[in-house]
Formats: sequence, structure tokens, C-alpha cells
Amino acid sequence: MSVENVATSLDHPYVESVADVLRGEPVVKGTRTSVRAIVERWRFGEGVEEIARSLPHLRLAQIFDALGYYDDHREEIEKYIELNRVPAND
Repeated sequence: MSVENVATSLDHPYVESVADVLRGEPVVKGTRTSVRAIVERWRFGEGVEEIARSLPHLRLAQIFDALGYYDDHREEIEKYIELNRVPAND
């Protein structure tokens, strides 16, 4: 494990990047729920409790940690948001 991965796991204990899970995109540890998915719900106005109701397999601490990870790694998550954007039909 690299020094960077150790630091990230200590700073964000509920977030991990695993090469064979969503091609290494940061996810909530032990799930396939991406940090990006949580951030997009939050941006659309869902509160943390509402996100927890929508994703009942997650605990509040995991959701808060995912949002904290986004705050610390905004550029990385913005890249994943852009890569996964579905073009609007005209």
C-alpha cells in the first residue's frame, strides 16, 4: 500500500478505490456505490438523511465521509462526474 493510500484510508475510512470495482473510481468501502453518485444526489438537493433513505445499505457516517472525500478530492470526482454525464436529448 502506498503512502498516499494509507493517508487516504486514515482520512476517509469509508472510501476506497479498488481496480476491479468501477475501474478504480472511489466508492463507499465494501459497496459499489460511488462517491460520485452520492455527490450528484447531494447536488440535486437531497439532504444526507434523504440520501440514506434512498440508499439504505449506507450509514450516515459513510455518506458524510463520501462528501468529505469529495471536498478533499474535488477535481478527481468532478472528472468522474464529467466522464459519466449522459448527454441531453435535443
